[in-house]
Amino acid sequence: MIPEENPITSENYADIVIEYQGDMTIIESFGNTPINIINNFAAVVHIPLREVVGSSLLEQGYARVPSLGGLVSYASQEASGINKIRNIPNFNLKGQGVLMGIIDTGVDYTNPVFQYADKTTRIAAIWDQTIPSETIQEGIKYGTVFTREQINMALQSEDPYKIVPSKDENGHGTMAAGISGGSAVPESNFVGVAPGVEFIVVKMKQAKKYLREFYFIPEQTVCTQETDYLFALEYVLSLASELQKPIVICVSTNASQGAHDGRSLTSRYLSSVATRSGVGVVIAAGNEGNARRHFFDIVDPVIGYKVVELNVGNNEKGFIMEIWGQSPSFLVFDILSPSGEYISKISASQNERKMIDFIFEPTIIYLNYSIVEAESGDELILLRFVNPSPGIWSFKVFERGNLKTGFHIWLPMEGFISNNTYFIRSDPYTTILAVGNAQVPITVTAYNNMDDSFYINSSRGYTRLGAIKPNIAAPGVNVTGPNLNQGFTDFTGTSISAAHTSGVVAMIMEWGVVKGNLVGMSTIEINKFIERGARRALDVEYPNRDWGYGILDVFNVFDSLRGGMV
Repeated sequence: MIPEENPITSENYADIVIEYQGDMTIIESFGNTPINIINNFAAVVHIPLREVVGSSLLEQGYARVPSLGGLVSYASQEASGINKIRNIPNFNLKGQGVLMGIIDTGVDYTNPVFQYADKTTRIAAIWDQTIPSETIQEGIKYGTVFTREQINMALQSEDPYKIVPSKDENGHGTMAAGISGGSAVPESNFVGVAPGVEFIVVKMKQAKKYLREFYFIPEQTVCTQETDYLFALEYVLSLASELQKPIVICVSTNASQGAHDGRSLTSRYLSSVATRSGVGVVIAAGNEGNARRHFFDIVDPVIGYKVVELNVGNNEKGFIMEIWGQSPSFLVFDILSPSGEYISKISASQNERKMIDFIFEPTIIYLNYSIVEAESGDELILLRFVNPSPGIWSFKVFERGNLKTGFHIWLPMEGFISNNTYFIRSDPYTTILAVGNAQVPITVTAYNNMDDSFYINSSRGYTRLGAIKPNIAAPGVNVTGPNLNQGFTDFTGTSISAAHTSGVVAMIMEWGVVKGNLVGMSTIEINKFIERGARRALDVEYPNRDWGYGILDVFNVFDSLRGGMV
């Protein structure tokens, strides 16, 4: 059945992510429901929205509801050893022959930092998911692809946006692309880390309205959808294969939802992609370390429970809260509202849903309970607060089984919830955003290269299962990058660190793949090189939950490869 409208973009369809892996019996089980296969790993099922109204969106399971991502942000090349290595004639690496994948808010393609000296573009293509195409474009299910030829025509025009109307209204994508590989602007003392790369850019569309409402995302907040990211990832990989060039994918958008263990569908797919020859994947850790939006503790069996206090700020319209237990333990909890209303011993069976309606509060809590969540195998309690009363909410958490495995609680990421809603006794660790916990990609945290201090807001490891993340720290405080006025601004955050590291990975990819020194190179090898060459303080034990394996230093990477002979 061919729908009359495109279900990928239509607000009349709810999207469900499923693992596909080539199994047509899974596809056939949905009958005539519209389905789009993203790749041989995942597909998206489009259910008419009227069929989920009045019932829980989570009926298909927590893992199948697309997660929502937000922007992770908001230089020194000498600190990363870039200038030092380029002074050696055989190592003047600039990312030549390497592609840089930017899946973000788009790019200001008219900015000279994305052009060659002859004013032609360094962008191989822009896929703008927000602009409907007037014609059928091969391999593209929605949005519009603008080719290098079209971008060059636009650059020669007096009105470039009449030919290529794609714009970056936010600036985050322009910043990430510029820091990772922008052309030199000597008069502004700016050059990207890898100014020889070419770009493949995807401007992601905003998440559908029903999902934004379900997760209480503020209207003005940039918010992307997991399914759109998977489509974008497949596009940049496909084009890189067509162009027969290695590619570095800079992931500077992320989500806080999930088990933070690297076992989500998107995390596993990114790990799979990162094992491919000629592919580098770099992920920003996030800026959640000092935000007080994570809680962890272990229940003392002598006391029998642990008290969690949550401060809810004024004018908070709604938010979600995820409580993750560790199998095979079992969690039960009480709730005490700010006015003193007490709800005792909330427990449930697999996939149970409840509504908790308070008498003395305007608040309603929708509770979704999974004793065995599909992707992690662990217990998940998802609470959706509607019109939460401001003040201190107290949760008394009991752990059945006397196993002392502990439990984690996460609130939404920056921009998705008020900064005035936080845990009274929070934990800064295990705050790396969702896909940053993926096993194989390089996860990057931020530091200030002016004094080698750790950026206090950086998310910190390890993963919920104890895997070592982040991998490396890179400059991320007051790093100069291009803005939307074709000038330059100092930016801070781990997305800046990820962009910086992506440029370094492009340099290593040029040395390995383009120059033929290690043609089968993937993220696995690059990560080991970077970790081995990291700069480490003598009085600090590595790896650790703040710095990973240390500070990024590309000179040390090649010094170790050359046996210290540089």
